[in-house]
Amino acid sequence: MSMNFSLNPDQKIADLKEHVKHFIAVLSGKGGVGKTTVAVNLATALAESGYKIGLLDVDIHGPDIVRMLGGNSLPAVDEDEKIIPAEVLPNLKALSISMMVEEGKPIIWRGPLKHTAIKQFLGDTKWGELDFMIFDLPPGTGDEALSLFQTIGQTDGVLMVTTPQKVALDDVRRAIEFVRAMNQKVLGIVENMSYMRCKDEVVYPFGRGGADLLAAEYGVPVLGRIPMDPKALELLDEGKPITLYYRGSEVEKAFRELAENVAKAVEK
Repeated sequence: MSMNFSLNPDQKIADLKEHVKHFIAVLSGKGGVGKTTVAVNLATALAESGYKIGLLDVDIHGPDIVRMLGGNSLPAVDEDEKIIPAEVLPNLKALSISMMVEEGKPIIWRGPLKHTAIKQFLGDTKWGELDFMIFDLPPGTGDEALSLFQTIGQTDGVLMVTTPQKVALDDVRRAIEFVRAMNQKVLGIVENMSYMRCKDEVVYPFGRGGADLLAAEYGVPVLGRIPMDPKALELLDEGKPITLYYRGSEVEKAFRELAENVAKAVEK
């Protein structure tokens, strides 16, 4: 991928912000808690509710949104050399570095290259008019999150994704402190793998009440509790978002409620 970034990048970011109503980042303190699952299904649920959505994969080294959305087509480039993101749904555009490199090849970049790529994804991409732009950030508090917040400025908030277990909560606390140090707002907590329904019994494989502890500690709401479901995991591996391919399930309902809560929290 060409890393040439044309003149006036700050103006391009300003132009982007004029055409996007709300910016939401999805972040976790550690990997493996389902952050991308949340970002993808939040995006599809909002899109199906009628909002115009842009989903940007900011996870340079571990980009997964393409697999979960079921495709790896190359984005086009228009006559002005603007990247045209993939049209996933009528109301959903998506872009990931994995669309531009050979499948399975690692991205071996230091911070400056990642910073330039993120600015290009924002300013040199033809996003159009959007209600929400959702950023799927890598776990932790590294270069990508720092570059995004420095480039885009104030977002409408950051969704913190966690599981109920203590080790995940410890990492989320560090991530929340990072978000606040960057003068960003924590929009709320999403507790993924919150519980699992086995016939008529509800079990809690990773403990119970973790999100509530964080919410009380930091004075932020719990915006969603997503249950575990083996069928949902199979669908994601097949590139089928839960909200589109698991209609009527408890996990689909949980993502729809999350999307509704996020829209209310941002737009009130």
